[in-house]
Amino acid sequence: MHSFWAVFKRELKSYFTTPIAYVFLVIFLSFSAYLPFRQGFFEMRQADMRAFFMNLPLLFIILVPATAMRLWAEERRVGSIELLFTLPITVTQAVLGKFLAAWLFLAIALALTFPMPITVCYLGNPDIGLIITGYLGSLLMAGGFLAIGCFFSVVSKNQVISFVLSVVACAVLVLAGMPTTLNYLSTFLPAGLVSVIETMSFRTHFESLQKGVMEFKDISFFVLLIVGWIAASSIVLDERKAS
Repeated sequence: MHSFWAVFKRELKSYFTTPIAYVFLVIFLSFSAYLPFRQGFFEMRQADMRAFFMNLPLLFIILVPATAMRLWAEERRVGSIELLFTLPITVTQAVLGKFLAAWLFLAIALALTFPMPITVCYLGNPDIGLIITGYLGSLLMAGGFLAIGCFFSVVSKNQVISFVLSVVACAVLVLAGMPTTLNYLSTFLPAGLVSVIETMSFRTHFESLQKGVMEFKDISFFVLLIVGWIAASSIVLDERKAS
């Protein structure tokens, strides 16, 4: 457990000892605040955060893979991964330590959007429950994107390749739930298969949480997604360590 916390603290500290964290936070906070107002936040005359949450999946497609691409690709590029595995720590502990540190960093980024709910509360009387479930869904979705990015960072020592592969995979999982995509797929795929594709989309489950509907299927989707991709990362690293 000591080794796990050592990896966790080392990874979290690395974000703030380089310009990466600050560049990410500035870009994320700027766009997350700008897009709702660009889309007529005040003109809606509704005290809610739908305009804020609806943009997060598209923001996360780019920004979360940018955060994840260095998790393992950098370790492999500089050769420090061999040193890491000489420590008394299992591969799973190392993967979880890095993943949870990056997830906490994303949680900090979400927490720094607090001026938005404060503004909404100042302008009206919003449903606090919807705001809470919206943030919970955002955090789970960020974890899902991050787990995917972690896997592609494991399989590639090039950060750019890791980033591109993560963006493509995340974009597919988001765009699969868009009405235009589903309407197009329904023209040549059976209705049952289209329904399955819709249930695999981040967007479908996130929108449900965003509406305040805390269903087991939505939470379990993100949890299983995170566990699955993290497990895949551990398996790949285990094979490389053994070889």
